[in-house]
Amino acid sequence: MERHPRLQRQRRRHLVQQRRRYRLAPFAPGLPWALPQGTPLDPDLSYSLAKASAFYLRGSAANLEAKLRGFLARPSSWPSVEAMTRVFRSFHTSVTEYVVRHWQEDAFFGEQFLSGVNPVLLRRCRRLPPNFPVSEPMVAPSLGPGTSLRREMEAGNIYLADYGVLQGLPTALIDGRPTFVAAPLCLLHQRPDGDLLPLAIQLSQEPGPGAPVFVPQDPPWLWALAKAWVRSAEFHVHEGLTHLLRAHLLGEVFALATLRQLPPQHPLFKLLVPHTRFTVQIGALARRFLLNPGGVFDRAVALGRRGLLALVARGLRALRWRSLVLPRDLRHRGVAATKRHHFGCDATKVWRAIRRFVTQLLALYYPSDAAVQEDPELQAWVGEIFRRGFLGRRRSGVPSRLDTVRGLVTFVTTVIYTCSAHHAATNSGQFELSAFPPNAPAAMREPPPRSKAALSEQEFLAALPAMNTTATVLAVLWVLRNEPMDMRPLGHYPDRHFTESAPRRLIRRFRRRLRRISREIRARNAGLERPYTYLDPENIENSVAI
Repeated sequence: MERHPRLQRQRRRHLVQQRRRYRLAPFAPGLPWALPQGTPLDPDLSYSLAKASAFYLRGSAANLEAKLRGFLARPSSWPSVEAMTRVFRSFHTSVTEYVVRHWQEDAFFGEQFLSGVNPVLLRRCRRLPPNFPVSEPMVAPSLGPGTSLRREMEAGNIYLADYGVLQGLPTALIDGRPTFVAAPLCLLHQRPDGDLLPLAIQLSQEPGPGAPVFVPQDPPWLWALAKAWVRSAEFHVHEGLTHLLRAHLLGEVFALATLRQLPPQHPLFKLLVPHTRFTVQIGALARRFLLNPGGVFDRAVALGRRGLLALVARGLRALRWRSLVLPRDLRHRGVAATKRHHFGCDATKVWRAIRRFVTQLLALYYPSDAAVQEDPELQAWVGEIFRRGFLGRRRSGVPSRLDTVRGLVTFVTTVIYTCSAHHAATNSGQFELSAFPPNAPAAMREPPPRSKAALSEQEFLAALPAMNTTATVLAVLWVLRNEPMDMRPLGHYPDRHFTESAPRRLIRRFRRRLRRISREIRARNAGLERPYTYLDPENIENSVAI
């Protein structure tokens, strides 16, 4: 902290100007605050020419392809599952091809809870919820001889995915037709070979005759539809909470608090500003094209804009600080030692590398707890994040001030991890894993099945998104893939905000650790049929930039 009165006045004047320049306002009730809509963005907050050109060209190409091939003009069902694959003629990757081949397999369905784009929901199940009446005979054929559901729960091999947060949300009319969202419960079993397989699915939070428990032994298209309903719930929770709320909206709060409360001379500003690059720009674009009335959510996603905003507000009310602190979250959900948990393994390595770097760097500037307590700019930064990001809710467990070096290290590590690795894990695979409709249906067109009557392929397809909404979602996801143009991977700081030798040395060590992690991930991936690449440090961008 500056001691000279004149320098202190300069810092205070600068921050007053910054707070006038970047005013905050609520975007919607119950959501984190952001810049008011229509606020002109300064050049230092906007995309570079290279980034903007790549972004808009990709979007134009995807929309033109969909129009030329006639998909956007067809609000009807796909004629067959095979016909859906034709939408990938121009836009595809090796992973989209893998999804097309394996989407109906139970092992791939389960694998995505651990290594998909929403790897933060699954939790170990030691006791069945009272509203999920799964009996031993129901699951005995899936578990096989010599064991039981009770025994597998005691051994820690049973997991639960609960989408209760979706219960009762409003849905949109698309092309004049109602759309539907379920709030399923899905029970899974991890076998000794590591496969995570679904055991039972209930498509409602309220059990009863109209909410049967579906199992793998049910008729094939009925079981496929039950899984599609879970995947649709997964799409909405991922897009609304794991991706939009936890990465973009909170990332924008972190970015704006850094600009409004920390002067450029502050070591925290120097550390954090690379992790805010383009974040405000992509937030403004999302509000303009995706979250606006009549935008993509209203035209192609079952929750629509109204339901999505209600979901985000509900999710923020339920959000707890421990879920943002990766090691605490893995322990709380009971998945720290789960087999084939590529996300958990890679995320833990990246988290530890970030925390070590942050610990060593902050030690240069905060030698004691008193130094943390006596830094008014730091406390104002934390306080604004608490008030504007988490709406001042004490029960969230989010700190409103920091009193220890250890607490500061955890807080800053969480901010950097959220803006870099968490966003990469939840954004980079969106197109690959979510573009094929049966694997992530954005807008179901029939209500969930209320009986176990067998279905045909045509009845299955009638429930899935129509051709035009499929093409709309695909085009958006293609645009939101990682953009390599003008990308700055984690740990790359070309702007050199730190000029002293000690922090520069720590940055070089950080990058060496990240390169070592990258080599380990690539060696592991060489033996996987579907490599998990999203948390390879070379693929993690410093900031929420797309």
